[in-house]
Amino acid sequence: MDWSPDFCEKRIIVLGCGNILFGDDGFGPAVIEHIDDNYSVPDDTCFVDAGTSVREILFDLILVEKKPERVIVVDAADKGRVPGEIYTIPLEGMPEKKTDVFSLHIAPSVNLLKELQDFCGIEVIVLVCQPASLPEEVSPGLSNVVREKIPEISRLIFEKYLG
Repeated sequence: MDWSPDFCEKRIIVLGCGNILFGDDGFGPAVIEHIDDNYSVPDDTCFVDAGTSVREILFDLILVEKKPERVIVVDAADKGRVPGEIYTIPLEGMPEKKTDVFSLHIAPSVNLLKELQDFCGIEVIVLVCQPASLPEEVSPGLSNVVREKIPEISRLIFEKYLG
């Protein structure tokens, strides 16, 4: 019996991670929404608004028999850069200790991404945007500088990573 989610059958999976209730942390889901509204998605690719449920999706990817070739994670990450800066983070450069309740970049998510890459042979790309603000209390909505980067990262995904 095949219990795997449909997205596991795709060659490329793009996961938009983050909590839309906490300012710029909602960047990943906003990118997925923009792509759904403005792009024609290739048949071999799946865009998933992972929200705050990325760990469950990563567990599924580790457990299923048929795996994607590439997983692209889109998120906000505070690395002290210029707000709105788009960059990649190598898995080796991601902290393994819990530093922020709402961040993808904490164990066990980082460890799961490393397992996908090291033991499952899946190419893992982490694309992030430097947030302008990550409030500690509920405050939905992206800052202007981060919102303006959504079209740029969407183009980047299609031009560089879906080939």
